[in-house]
Amino acid sequence: MPTKFLKVNPKVVFIFAFTICIGAVWGRDERSIKDLGEALAALAPDVNPGEAELLSVTAHTTSRSLAREYRIVLNPEFQNFLINIGLRQRGYCAHFARDIGTRLKTLKLKTLVLHWGAAYEGTSGEDNCLVVTARNQPFQEGIILDGWRRAGRLFWSAVREDHEYEVEQHYGHSGITAWKENVHETAWLQDYRPSERKPKRTAAPH
Repeated sequence: MPTKFLKVNPKVVFIFAFTICIGAVWGRDERSIKDLGEALAALAPDVNPGEAELLSVTAHTTSRSLAREYRIVLNPEFQNFLINIGLRQRGYCAHFARDIGTRLKTLKLKTLVLHWGAAYEGTSGEDNCLVVTARNQPFQEGIILDGWRRAGRLFWSAVREDHEYEVEQHYGHSGITAWKENVHETAWLQDYRPSERKPKRTAAPH
């Protein structure tokens, strides 16, 4: 008696596999969301843990959303190439920083402060990110939020522990961060008033 095989729709298999992959990605985000929230809350005793958690969730979800909106493919460097030849409109590091920053501004944070970070500003290797500190805390003691570096999967790290952006790096880690605060953009991030202000810079080498 001939064996009957169940016919499987290839589209169903693809959708099932795709769903599993997306679930795994968001599973990793959930851990990162929790860890970032805890790291933000630990910046100072007066940081509101609920505000820290809200900022973490918002930054992660906005970064993922922007990757879809920008139609990110492969990696950030390739996205930059597509922008340079006119096949994409957005996706530079400054786009991620500004658009995530715009969303975080709507939270009107009370115990955390937003800053704009720039590394190697004015060079072809320039990168831009957001930095979050507690109130009255120096920029260098804050936490980096970078949506560009991992193509929409939010990268975060203490400023001084971001070994990918160190100066005088020869063998091992120099411990000298390349990140510096852009005070003009920081002023925009910290101004929660409704405004029609146009950004001074909408793109960057990255």
